[in-house]
Amino acid sequence: MVQPLQIGILNLMHDKLRTRIELQQVLQQTSQAVKLHFYYPRMHYQNRPVPADVQATASPLDLTAVAKLDAFIITGAPLDQLPFAQITYLSELQSLFQVLTKVPQRLYLCWGAMVALHEIYQIGKQKLPRKLFGVYPQQILTADPLLQGLKNHFWAPHARYAEADRAQIEAHPQLKITAVSQAGNLFLVQNRFGNETMLFSHLEYQADSLMAEYHREVAAHPDRHYQLPEMQTTAAFAWQQTQQLFFQNWLNLVAATVNNNGGLIYG
Repeated sequence: MVQPLQIGILNLMHDKLRTRIELQQVLQQTSQAVKLHFYYPRMHYQNRPVPADVQATASPLDLTAVAKLDAFIITGAPLDQLPFAQITYLSELQSLFQVLTKVPQRLYLCWGAMVALHEIYQIGKQKLPRKLFGVYPQQILTADPLLQGLKNHFWAPHARYAEADRAQIEAHPQLKITAVSQAGNLFLVQNRFGNETMLFSHLEYQADSLMAEYHREVAAHPDRHYQLPEMQTTAAFAWQQTQQLFFQNWLNLVAATVNNNGGLIYG
C-alpha cells in the first residue's frame, strides 16, 4: 500500500477555514495520496486566546513534527504592507525556516514567498504602486517540471500589495525566476537545488475567492476605496487548468524527492 505524502501547512491567511478548504481541494484531488497537517503560529496568540475558528482548523506549530514531514507549505498572509520586523511571530518563522532545511520540499505562497526570500536569501520587498489584484496572463521564462503542461499566456490570479525585489533575485546565484506575468510581476521563483518554490500567485484560489477577498477588505474598512479584481479574461475560473497542473506537478516533485530519500533530483 502506498503511504500518503505527509504535508504540513502553516495557515496564515485571514479566512482560515476558506484557505483550509481550498488547499484540501487542490492537494487532495490529484493522483498523489496526501495527508495534510494544518498549523498556526503559537506566538501570534501569545497574549490572547486562540480564536475558536483557528483551533478548529489547525494545531499549534510543532517544529519536532514538522521535521519529519515530506513537504511543507507556508500560505500567504494579509501582511505584505508591513515591514517584516513588525510581524509578531517573525522569530517563530525564523525557527521554522531552520527546521525546514530537513524537509525534502518547501512551497511558499504569496507573502509566504516574500518572507521566505527575505529570511533565507536576504531578498527585500517593495510596495507596489497599487494592489496587483486580478487574473493575468503569465510568461514562461525557463522550462521547468513545475510548469509541465502549461503554455505561454497561461492564466493565474494575483492578490498582493508588494513584490519581492526582482533585481535582487536575478542577481542571487542560488535563485532563478522561471515565470512572470506579462507585465513582469513575479509568478514563480525557485532555488537552484529544486527544493524550495516561491509561488507569488494565489493558485489555490477558487473561482469566487478574489471577490470574497474584495468584500472582506471593503467590510473591514468601508471608508476606503478598494479596486475590484482586474479580469483580463472573460472566463470565470480561467486559472483552473493552471491550478490543477501546478499542484499535480508539485506533488509529483515531492514524491520523486521522497523516493530519492530526500536527494535533489534536479538543479
